Amino acid sequence: MTQEWINVTGIITKGHQVASGMAKDSPYPQGTIQMQTPFFQQLGLDISLFFSGTLNINIRPYKFKLYNPQYTFKAVKWNAHSPAETFSFSSCQVIHRKTKYTGLIYYPHPETKPNHFQDDSTLEILTQPLDYLEYGQSIQLNLNPTEIDIFFD
Repeated sequence: MTQEWINVTGIITKGHQVASGMAKDSPYPQGTIQMQTPFFQQLGLDISLFFSGTLNINIRPYKFKLYNPQYTFKAVKWNAHSPAETFSFSSCQVIHRKTKYTGLIYYPHPETKPNHFQDDSTLEILTQPLDYLEYGQSIQLNLNPTEIDIFFD
């Protein structure tokens, strides 16, 4: 059976750089993704082949809502100094330079996240390292319509 996708165009935007550990003031110098990877792996999701950071893509004027994510992990205590968080992941594809790359929407639930929030038009994507990316660049995403809703504000 062929996967049906929602295709959306977004703009690569600069995030908080905490996921990758590149933020100068980050309390997590190795990055949150690298710290969280073993916890997700223990729960059945291996993200170790992806870049240890997120690709932030703003899809404005659209917003999104995950309603049936492929994975949801509740009360993940990945850091001794923060409360447990809930994370969801939804399959996606990143289309860059005419090539499709497998990815996952990485969604730390805001109601359990202590700080570094994204707006509801910015998707955080886990995928392999991609060359020739720039902030402000347009990029295509294929999103799974059985897991996410895309709508106008």
